[in-house]
Amino acid sequence: MLGRIKGKSAKSFLQDLRANTAGNTLAMAGMALVPLSAMIGGGVDVSRIYLVQTRLQQACDAGALAGRRQMASGSWTANSNAANTAANNMFRANFDTDAYGSYNGSHAFSENAGTVSGTATVKLDMAVMQMFGFGTKSISVECDASMSIPNTDVMFVLDTTGSMNCPDTGSSYCGNNGNVEASNARIKGLRSAVKCFYETLAKRNSGEDCGSTPAAGSANTAHLRFGFVPYSTNVNVGKLLPNDFIADNWTYQSREAVTRLENVVVDYTPGTPYVYATTYYYDGSWSGTSTVDTHYNVRNSTDCNNLQPDDYDDMSGSEGSRYGETSWNSGDYQITRWYTNVDGTRYDYSTDYSSWQDRCRIRLRTRGLTERREYRQVNSPVYEQQQVFSHYDYKPITFDVSSLKAGGSNWNNSIDLPIGNQGLDTGVPWDGCIEERQTVRTNNFSPIPAAAYDLDIDRLATSADPATQWGPLLNEAVWDRYNSSGNRTTATVSTASNLTKYFSYFCASEARKLQRWDTPSEFDSYLDGLDAIGSTYHDIGLIWGARLLSPTGIFASENAATDNGGAIDRHLIFMTDGDTVTDNLQYTSYGVEWYDRRRTSSSSAPSDSDLSSQVNSRFLAMCSAIKNQNITLWVVSFGNGVSSSAITNLQNCATSGKFYNASNSAQLLENFRTIANDISQLRLTN
Repeated sequence: MLGRIKGKSAKSFLQDLRANTAGNTLAMAGMALVPLSAMIGGGVDVSRIYLVQTRLQQACDAGALAGRRQMASGSWTANSNAANTAANNMFRANFDTDAYGSYNGSHAFSENAGTVSGTATVKLDMAVMQMFGFGTKSISVECDASMSIPNTDVMFVLDTTGSMNCPDTGSSYCGNNGNVEASNARIKGLRSAVKCFYETLAKRNSGEDCGSTPAAGSANTAHLRFGFVPYSTNVNVGKLLPNDFIADNWTYQSREAVTRLENVVVDYTPGTPYVYATTYYYDGSWSGTSTVDTHYNVRNSTDCNNLQPDDYDDMSGSEGSRYGETSWNSGDYQITRWYTNVDGTRYDYSTDYSSWQDRCRIRLRTRGLTERREYRQVNSPVYEQQQVFSHYDYKPITFDVSSLKAGGSNWNNSIDLPIGNQGLDTGVPWDGCIEERQTVRTNNFSPIPAAAYDLDIDRLATSADPATQWGPLLNEAVWDRYNSSGNRTTATVSTASNLTKYFSYFCASEARKLQRWDTPSEFDSYLDGLDAIGSTYHDIGLIWGARLLSPTGIFASENAATDNGGAIDRHLIFMTDGDTVTDNLQYTSYGVEWYDRRRTSSSSAPSDSDLSSQVNSRFLAMCSAIKNQNITLWVVSFGNGVSSSAITNLQNCATSGKFYNASNSAQLLENFRTIANDISQLRLTN
């Protein structure tokens, strides 16, 4: 019975155990404890690995970016390896030694072709997974950073006025330094700064010593173009335009020859020649004396002398051809004079008496003789009625200037106009500077008046509307005019005299449209050719810088997008060394302002103050128009002589945060380098 009970108990125990859920759960929980521990521990350690790897990657990226930014356009090893030091310092600032339980950490940065690369490695012991045989994990990351350039157009609007010849330091008055560049002239500092800007952005070596060279192999392959508008009193942009953009007819403060109808001698009826005078002169020496006759039984010398024949001239030779012919007028008559020669012989007799023999000899010598005959002839005038020069009328004159056009965008360099002596055609050169199109007289440019086409960046010029077209600046076709008292006047002045030109004229160096400058020597050569001359008219420089850069204006077909249709970042860099300087007796883009008065009151001559106010107002209006076109406007003030009010205008002109002030050439170069680096975009490449 006991055996039966034991057998039953064993079977019942298993059956009961299977039926007892409390006991089953406990067993299952015990068996699951090990894999659950592995899963939880693995999650903890994987999280630690991910955290360390993420922070290590961030530190590597930060170090690479810091190193590349410190390197900028220079060398990786420049300034005692400053770029490498910056990279390492930034790494350590973002990843402490033995951070998050890591150890045996190492990191390194290097540079190749402008790209900074980094590696970082640490070890991390497993916290939980060690019980499952996982001990230490090595974690490694890599990072790259490079300075890339987006599709970019850069338009330089550069002050090339006479003051740019002055030294780049000091604030004492210099004027234009006699239009001679000082040894440390501002224009030299400007050339250097722009060349180094080119090196920084284009990654090509210019001829300038910029302190370092662009990273090897980093030449930009993106769309990158540079354009230039040098400005002073005027801008030289005319020959960049299509022919249709320049008007066929333009009005100048010039002169017109006035004629009157008179009887004019057009020919002469020949008169009868007559001998006016004769002159004899010997030709050669006397011949030897010879006896031609002998007489005897002559009682004395008196009788002998009475036997001597008379001397005479034989002029039986032929008359030669006429020579030495001249003519002159006496009243309306013409008198013609000429000469002829007739050859002859002079016969000269003498006696030789001998009293001993009562002999008388007759002796003869001869000599060549020329008779010069002066003939005159009085010619009667033949009259015809003609227009003859009377005087000049000095006043505004409209000339046909279309012959400057050579087809397409080609231009002739001069034109014949009837402004020469007594109205004769004379050649007038054109250097490319232009007069502005229609404007309005106003002091309010907020908003810009619709009729002020001169301030309209994008309006196209059409031959159907001359108000939209520009005119060529023709300095030699323009005159001052003043009355008999010597005072200037806008009235017509009539005189036969050539009036003196008292106004001044300056044409800046020729502008350049946006273009690739893949050959640094060409870039350098253009900058080296910039001349510093003329006064400071900020508005005209900025107007044309905007027009040459705009993607929606007169050069839209070239500027709207890259060759493959890509978007373009646009930057205008405006640099000046001083305040607005105007002169109402300069020939500007708005004519000779004392006479033309296109943007000031027509009833009185503008003062220089009036003109400066106009230039400043139009300048600020153009600054706003440019920024409204999504163009980044950088403004750099150069030198210590700029007034506080001008500085305020320049600051207001610039895009926010894009104004710089350089007191000397070294600071100017650094400003331009900073702008170039900001235009470049720093990015991670791995």
